[in-house]
Amino acid sequence: MDIKSLFTKPLDRSINGVVKADQTDQAVVYQELDEYVVTNELEQHFRQFFESYTTALNDPSIANRVGVWINGFFGSGKSHFLKILSYILANKEIENTDGQLKNAVSFFDANKLKDAMIRADIDKAVRHSADVILFNIDSKANAGDHDNAILNVFLRVFNEHQGFSGDHPHIAHMERHLTEKNVYEQFKTAFEQSSGVSWVDERDAFHFYQDDIEEALTQTLGLSNEAAHKWFEESETTFGVSVESFCKWVQEYLETQPAEHRVLFLVDEVGQFIGSDTKLMLTLQTITENLGTICKGRAWIVVTSQADMDAIIGDMPSSKVNDFSKIAGRFKTRLSLSSSNTDEVIQKRLLHKTPEAQQALEQIYDQKGEILKNQFSFDRSGPTLRNYSGPDSFVSHYPFVPYHFQLVQKIFEEIRKVGATGAHLAYGERSMLDAFQEAAKAISSEEVGALVPLYRFYPAIEGFLDTAVKRTIDQAKDNTSLHEFDVKMLRTLFMIRYVDLIKGTADNLVTLFIETIDEDKIPLRKTINESLQRLEKENLIIRNGEEFLFLTNEERDITQKIKATDISSSEENKKLSELLFKEVLKDQNKYRYQLNKVDYSIGRFMDGHPVDGKYETDLKIEIISPFDADYTDLNESRAVQKTAGESQALFKLADDRQLFADLKMWLRTDKYIRINNDPSQTDVARILAERGRENRDRLNRIKHQLEALFLNAEVYALGQKLNLNQNNVNARWAEACQYLLENTYSKLDFMDHFHQEPWREINAVLTADDLGQLSLSLDGEKANTRAEQEVQEYIKLRSLDNDPIYCYEVTERFTQRPYGWPEAEIILIMCRLAKTDLVHFSNNNTTLACRDAYSVLQDKSKRRLVKILATRKTDDSLLKSARKLTQDLFSQMGPAIEKELYDFCVDQFEVWRNNLTVYKNKIEVGHYPGKKLVDTSLPKLEYLLKSANSFDFFKAMNDKKNDLLDLEEDYRDLHEFFTKQQHVWEQLQKALRAFKQNEAVLNKDDAAQKALAELKAIAQAESPYNKLQQVPMLVQQLEAINNALLNDKRAEAEAQLGLKVQQLETEIT
Repeated sequence: MDIKSLFTKPLDRSINGVVKADQTDQAVVYQELDEYVVTNELEQHFRQFFESYTTALNDPSIANRVGVWINGFFGSGKSHFLKILSYILANKEIENTDGQLKNAVSFFDANKLKDAMIRADIDKAVRHSADVILFNIDSKANAGDHDNAILNVFLRVFNEHQGFSGDHPHIAHMERHLTEKNVYEQFKTAFEQSSGVSWVDERDAFHFYQDDIEEALTQTLGLSNEAAHKWFEESETTFGVSVESFCKWVQEYLETQPAEHRVLFLVDEVGQFIGSDTKLMLTLQTITENLGTICKGRAWIVVTSQADMDAIIGDMPSSKVNDFSKIAGRFKTRLSLSSSNTDEVIQKRLLHKTPEAQQALEQIYDQKGEILKNQFSFDRSGPTLRNYSGPDSFVSHYPFVPYHFQLVQKIFEEIRKVGATGAHLAYGERSMLDAFQEAAKAISSEEVGALVPLYRFYPAIEGFLDTAVKRTIDQAKDNTSLHEFDVKMLRTLFMIRYVDLIKGTADNLVTLFIETIDEDKIPLRKTINESLQRLEKENLIIRNGEEFLFLTNEERDITQKIKATDISSSEENKKLSELLFKEVLKDQNKYRYQLNKVDYSIGRFMDGHPVDGKYETDLKIEIISPFDADYTDLNESRAVQKTAGESQALFKLADDRQLFADLKMWLRTDKYIRINNDPSQTDVARILAERGRENRDRLNRIKHQLEALFLNAEVYALGQKLNLNQNNVNARWAEACQYLLENTYSKLDFMDHFHQEPWREINAVLTADDLGQLSLSLDGEKANTRAEQEVQEYIKLRSLDNDPIYCYEVTERFTQRPYGWPEAEIILIMCRLAKTDLVHFSNNNTTLACRDAYSVLQDKSKRRLVKILATRKTDDSLLKSARKLTQDLFSQMGPAIEKELYDFCVDQFEVWRNNLTVYKNKIEVGHYPGKKLVDTSLPKLEYLLKSANSFDFFKAMNDKKNDLLDLEEDYRDLHEFFTKQQHVWEQLQKALRAFKQNEAVLNKDDAAQKALAELKAIAQAESPYNKLQQVPMLVQQLEAINNALLNDKRAEAEAQLGLKVQQLETEIT
C-alpha cells in the first residue's frame, strides 16, 4: 500500500491553500465551505460570536458588542475563519460544479457543527438580511493615506459596496447625494447621452469629462451652469470626512434598509496594518465606538490580527496605555485561535484515513511503536518536541510526526520575519495546510513506512524567500564539490536557522532526516557529518560549538573575512588566561590556608606567561594549553622534571581541538566586529549583530567546556603527578594550592599555634608586667618553641657579624619558603624574645622599649626602620659592680638578675631624667637656680639610656661611675630644692624685692647691711642649696631692723605733725 491510498480524499486534489478575502470564485467558495473543519476550538468561537451577534437590537448593551477581535499566529486559520463568517452572515447561495445551489448555512449541519444551540443561533442570525463587507485592509489602503488610512479604507469599501466610486471619495459623495434624491440613474443616463460613455466605466477619469458631468448635474438636480461648474472646481478640495460623518452615512444607508438589517465590516490583518501606530489603533477604536452608538448596534466590525490585543496594549508606553486600553472596551468579543486548531484542521481535512488505512497503520504501530519512540529523539538544547503518543496519534499524524506541526509553524513565523519578500506576507504566502499537502505529495508514491523529513517542507516556502537566501541554496546545486544530500542539508539548516525550538546539532539533524520508520541512524549520522564538513568547507554554514548554522551569501562573505582575520599568539594567551583564571577560577590570586587563616599569594602563569605581571611569589601555578609551543613535548616525565626544580604546580589541559578552534573563532569574530561595525551599513550591521550573538553563545559554551577541561587536566606539583580528589573547579584549585603550600613551606609546621588575633596578642606581650602569666617562656603552651628558636638563632648568627638586622628582614625571611609563616606571628615571636630579654629593638640608634614598640611595629613604614639585635649577656663582675653602684645612686640595692636590674636602673634613671626635664622648665620660667647643673646632667642621662642593650648599659654605668656619683649629688640637691626648699627661695626673692626700697637706709645700719649682703650672696650663688637654711633668720633680722627704723621715722613724723597742729590752732585763736 502506498502513501496516497491511505486518505479518504485524494491527496493531490486542488486545495486553496491561501485564503484571500477577495477570492469569491464559486468553485473555490464551495470547496471552502464543504471542506471547512469545525474543530472543538472553532466550535467554541462560533458559539461566542453568534451569542453576541444575535443580541436583540433593543438590548442596552448592543452598542458595546459590535466589535469582534480575532487573533492567532501565522497560519492558525484566522483569515479562513473570518471568511467563513462572511459566507454564513451573508448566507450566500453557492453553485457547485454540477450547477446545484446551496446556501452557506446549510453546509453547517449536524455533521459539521454538532452543537444544536450554535446552529440555532446561526439560523437566528441569518433570518434578517445583512451587508457583509469582507476585505484585506492592506490591499485597500493607499500609500498617501497616512493618519487617516483606517477611516479612508472604511469609506472606500463602504462606497464600493454601494456601487459608488472607491478611489475618489468626493465623487462617491456626489453619487450618494444623487441616490438620496432618487436621481442617480437619471444622472448616469444624462452623462452617457452627453459623453457617449458609461458613467461607471469612466468615472475614475472624471477630470476629462468636466463639461459632461456639469451638464448631467444641471439636468438631474436643476442646478445652474455656474453652480454645477463651481461644484466641479471645488468639490475635491473641499471634501472632508470624519469618523462621525462616516458613521452617519452608514446610519443613513441602514435607514433605507429593513429594520433588522445590518452592515458588517470584516477586516483581515488589521493588526499588522496598524502595527505600533497608536493613531491608527485609536482611529479604529473611535470608528467602532461611533458605529455602535450612531447605528444602534446595526453596524459591526470584525477584525483579525496576528497579535493578541492585550499584548499590543502591554507593549505601549505607560503614557499611552490608558487611552489605548479603551480599545478593549470596544471589542467585547475576543477570539484566539491556537496551534491545536491548525493541527486538527490538517489532520481532518488532509490526513483523514480510510478505515482500511487506519487498521493497517494501527498494526504497524503495534509492531514498531518502540522503534518510533526511539527514532524521534532530540537533544536537550531546546524545548521538548512532540513524538507519537500512541496508535491514535500515529494514525492521525502519519506520514508526519507530531513535532512537524510545532516546528513547521515556527519556521513559517520566523522566516516571514527575516527571509520573505515584500512588506507583508498577506499575499503569495503558502498556508500550513498547503505546506503539509506539498510535503505529503512528495512521498505519496512511496510505500507505507516512509516518513516526511523536514527538507520536504522547503518548496512550500521557496517562493517567497529573499533573493539572497534563495541564491545561496540554488548555487549550492551547481557546486561540483557538493552532493545532492548537501543541498537537502542546506535547506534544512536554513529552515531551522531562526527557530528557537531546535538547534542544528548533529543529533537533531539525524532526527530531522529520518525518512523511514526503520531508518538506521548510524550510516545516516555518518552521511550527515560528512555533509556538514563539506558545507562548512565551502563556507555555506558555520559551526558554533555543536551547532551548525546556515549562511547567506552576504553572511558567507563576512564569515570568510572573519576567518581571515589575523590574531596573535599573545591574544590567544591573554583571552584563554582571562577565561580560565578570571571566569572559571573566579580570579583567585590568593589562597587562604585554613589552619592559620592567612592568605598566601599565588603566582599564576598561562603557557609560560605571568598572569599578574612581574610578581614574585614562592607559590606558582601554571596552566599549560595546546597554545603553548612546548605542549606536544610536555609528557609526564618532563612535567615532573619541570615542577621539581621550583615550588610549582602545573595543570596540563587536554588537546580539545574543537574547543581551541572555537576560541580562535571567538577572537577573530570579536576583533572583526570591533573593527568593522558600521551602523550606517544596515545589512552588514545586522549580520554582525547576529555574529555577535552567536559569539556570546560561543563564549558561554567555551567557559563551560574549559571547566570540564580543567577538571580533567593532568596535575603535577613539586616533581610529583597528583591525583586530586575534588570534582569542583574551585575546590580542585584549592586542593592543588594546599598541596603546593604544605610541601613548599616544609617548616610551616614549626608554627604549632596560630593566634586568632595576633596583633592583640602582640600588644598584650609588649605591655605585660607578669611574664609568667602570659606564658612567655620558650617552653610555654603558646610559645611556638621551634619557631622561636629558629628566629632567635637567625638573629644571633646575624649579630655575630655585627650586621645590622632590620625587623622587615626577619619577616621576609620567615614568610618565604621553607617557612611560610604569617607576618604577624613572626612579629609576635620577636616581641616575645624581646620581652624575655633575648633580643631588643632599636629605632634610630636608640633602644626601643617594649612598651613603646607596638605602634611602631604595627606601622609598616616605621617598622622598616626598626632594628632587632641579640642581647649580649653581662659578666658577673660587671653586673655586681653595677648592682653595688645602685645602692649609692638610688639608696637601695637593685635586683640580682640582669634583666630585672637593667629594668630597675632604667626606671630610676628615667625618673631622674623626667624630673630634671621638669626642673629645667621651671628654671627657665621662674629664675630658679641650677640651670648649669641641669644642662650638664640631662645629656649624661640621655647617653646612658640610649645604650642598645643591658650589656652596654652596665658597661657605661661602670665607666661613668664617678660622673654618675656626682650626678647623684647634683640631682639630690636639685630634687630637694624643688621638693622642700622652693618656698624658701621664693621667700628670699620676695624679701629682696621688699627691702630694695629701704636699701639705702638699711645700709647705714651695720647689722642690716651685713644681713642684706648675705641674702644677696645666697640669691646669686650657683648652688645655694646648703645656705638656704640661713634665709629665714636673715629675713627676720632685716625685718626687725627695718621695722625699728620705720617706728623711729613714724614717731618723728608724729611729733612734727603735733607742732604744726599747735601752730595752726594758735593762729586761729
